[in-house]
Amino acid sequence: MNYRHAFHAGNFADVFKHVLLSRILAYLSRKETPFRYIDTHAGVGRYDLSGEEAQRTQEWRGGVGRVLSADMPPHIRELLTPWLMAVGERDEEGMPLSYPGSPALAQYMLRSQDKMTFCELHPKDVATLGANMGRDRRMKILELDGYMALRAYVPPVERRGLVMVDPPFENVDEFDVLAQNFLEAWRKWPTGVYALWHPVKDSRLIDNFYFDLRKAGVERLLRLELTIAAPTPDGRLVGTGLCVVNPPHVLAEEARILLPWLANRMALEADGKDARFMVKG
Repeated sequence: MNYRHAFHAGNFADVFKHVLLSRILAYLSRKETPFRYIDTHAGVGRYDLSGEEAQRTQEWRGGVGRVLSADMPPHIRELLTPWLMAVGERDEEGMPLSYPGSPALAQYMLRSQDKMTFCELHPKDVATLGANMGRDRRMKILELDGYMALRAYVPPVERRGLVMVDPPFENVDEFDVLAQNFLEAWRKWPTGVYALWHPVKDSRLIDNFYFDLRKAGVERLLRLELTIAAPTPDGRLVGTGLCVVNPPHVLAEEARILLPWLANRMALEADGKDARFMVKG
């Protein structure tokens, strides 16, 4: 799968990933002690939805666009509020002018005592990331391979925090590479919170991925998935997943509230046919 993010910013997979990320960051912020957010595949931080790439695909309309235009029940709105606030400026119709990637979401949510480390391999994206994020004393941007960063920057000096691993899945063996690099980091910092994004196309590959992690001794795993249509191995991306290691104890409960609503709202079929979600500890 080739996942050039500028073409897909704000789509259903982004909404799923960033809503859950916002809930983890909200939980970590409950304690006064500082924590660090590490993003191994940071991208450019924020995406212009009026840009050529986003306008070509219009995928954001089926993701963030549908959510923002919804009549949200109060309990859904309460859980979505941090993410909604990070989306930022909107046009006269209430649609977003840009979409926050995980760095921009973290920048909005982290407190003055917290720190952020953003890693990105591509020099052009590194420069754009720096321009989009602005000056921030809490932030460090590194031009570095994401997996190398995953292995090198844990544990953080704060000994609390979240590592977001969001690879592009351009290679057929990406699940194996993700597992191998995550396990190396986890053995160095087994108490950290890790969020590992992956596409949902072949359930057998995902099952094997979780089996490998458990076999290696990783016990606290939360499997979260959302599909907006029936996935096929060679078809378009309609499913998205997040493997959360050492999840906050409230995350599964919050996911059971949010994911049914999000799946129904972002389903390809108006009646929600074939939209599914999974919350499995």
